[in-house]
Amino acid sequence: MKNMVGNFNIIDDIMHKTENEIKNIKPISIILIGKTGVGKSTLINRIFRENLAETGIGRPVTKHLRRITKDGVPIVLYDTKGLELNNEAQKEVLKEIFETISEGKKNQSNKEIHLVYYCINANSSRIEPLELELIEKLSTKIPVVVILTQSIGDQSKEFGQYIKNLNLPIYGVVNVMAQEFIISNDLTIQPFGLKELIEMSFQIIPDEQKRAFNNAQQVDIERKAKSARSWAFKYIASSFGVGFMPIPFSDASILVPMQLTLLAHITAIFGISMDKATITSMLAAIGGTGGATYAGRYIVSTIIKLVPGVGTIIGGVISGATASIMTTALALSYIEVLTVIAKSEKDGKYPDLKNIEKLMKEKFENRLKNSKKTSNDAEEIPGEKKSKWQFWK
Repeated sequence: MKNMVGNFNIIDDIMHKTENEIKNIKPISIILIGKTGVGKSTLINRIFRENLAETGIGRPVTKHLRRITKDGVPIVLYDTKGLELNNEAQKEVLKEIFETISEGKKNQSNKEIHLVYYCINANSSRIEPLELELIEKLSTKIPVVVILTQSIGDQSKEFGQYIKNLNLPIYGVVNVMAQEFIISNDLTIQPFGLKELIEMSFQIIPDEQKRAFNNAQQVDIERKAKSARSWAFKYIASSFGVGFMPIPFSDASILVPMQLTLLAHITAIFGISMDKATITSMLAAIGGTGGATYAGRYIVSTIIKLVPGVGTIIGGVISGATASIMTTALALSYIEVLTVIAKSEKDGKYPDLKNIEKLMKEKFENRLKNSKKTSNDAEEIPGEKKSKWQFWK
């Protein structure tokens, strides 16, 4: 691994390319509206990675509107306050909201707001005339989803149905319990509704912002994995097509640039906290101390033996098909491991690097041995089958 890093700066290249990938993603902007105490911060932290409500940089845009961002997360959140104030203050809040929306549309910049999450505490079972008026006005400017937070019991469901029956010009109503709610030692209500909210949001937001939203959200990890697999298969097909030139063993490192781009794009799709140590562990698993799959003679001595029907290659070259098999195995095993890491991070757990290395080696070798099946994996959801490894400390 030392030689690989020294010769090709692979780890730094992956991280640099990943950063550039994320910078090129067009960010999505969402405004959250609701009274103080409805649980907007909890909602933000449960939907989006990095605990944005706590760790994001909040800058006042107006007196009652705060803009939350964080480097490396392609999302802008606008959080409101003051809806519960007196009538005069409420008018000021509403004026600030509409001015911010209009300003974004006028400039056609990254400040354009794409979606409104209008939050109401489900336990209140009440929506005020002012709120109905605000929702209707907002809907003429931007898509609105009404989120009923802290939805406990049948009363919250009835309240949700009541709002639906009002036939407001909104995209939908979602009952949500953002985090587990402990009623007693024997009874706990598990979180629900977040996946439905994510699905509805994807149906609403512009195509250009879907990639940003997928990067930022941490609710539907399988969606990230599916997107990564879909992109990987397309990339591999275009890079290692029928016309791909045979690669001499001595020049096997020619695969490096293409595979670095592949891994960086996959990492950007997942949007997880990948540091040098994690990437190093994952690549060490497939290259040991003598290099990586794509970094020289190790391809000949080890990996070629695992590719069905290849064994010893006459003529001292790696065909385009063989290169494609190896790159596909690399991509799919990488995606499976990132899926495990993403699910662990979502639960506030952190990877054990030694076990990640073991998992990567296990997945990669299995993928090579079963490479004839990889063409059918485009719709497979990784991570369903639990591994014997444990990934957190």
